[in-house]
Amino acid sequence: MTMICRKGKRMIRIVIADDIQILRQGLAAILGRDRELSVVGLAADGKEAWELCGAQRPDVVLMDMRMPEYDGSWGITRIKEDFPEVKILVLTTFDDTKTVEAAVGSGADGYILKEMEDERVIQSIKAVCAGMRVFGDSVFEEMRRQMVSSAGLQPPEVARLTKRERELMQCVARGMDNKEIAADLFLAEGTVRNGISRLLEKLGLKDRTQLAVFTVKNRLD
Repeated sequence: MTMICRKGKRMIRIVIADDIQILRQGLAAILGRDRELSVVGLAADGKEAWELCGAQRPDVVLMDMRMPEYDGSWGITRIKEDFPEVKILVLTTFDDTKTVEAAVGSGADGYILKEMEDERVIQSIKAVCAGMRVFGDSVFEEMRRQMVSSAGLQPPEVARLTKRERELMQCVARGMDNKEIAADLFLAEGTVRNGISRLLEKLGLKDRTQLAVFTVKNRLD
């Protein structure tokens, strides 16, 4: 069943996965105040979130990372395997490198912290649903501090990057979509799309999330 908000837009269907009941219920109440959002399920762990994806077909899953037995990494991996169209936005209290790498490596589309203001959480959900990659500021700072090699060396691929390729990478790392990048760099959207595709192939990366992480990891942002 398609749900329509008052302005005629299709509502964004959301599943919330968090092992603390009062937190997921409180978050559901906050999101429910926005006319474009509809919470269609609450899960206590990654497995329940995966099951709800099959039953409810949400657009976005808000996923905590540290949950007993079936954690966020388990849930993200299974959801992306079985329901690749579902966007996953990690919402957690942890911004350490190990947790961020686990989330991104499992296929998360974004990573924000629970300390973020309610309105920014809502905007992050909408951005992820629209296909953008969203990462909180402190997450980027943590990657900047710790995800570089101990020797501080960049891989040889970095030396072969052109100025334009670096500019594209910087825009992707800031969470900009193709239209926004095109306007910022005065390029056609098709040129941006093709340029990013060539970058992914050149660097041996799978998607824009990996490209954003590569950019921050190698201090190109």
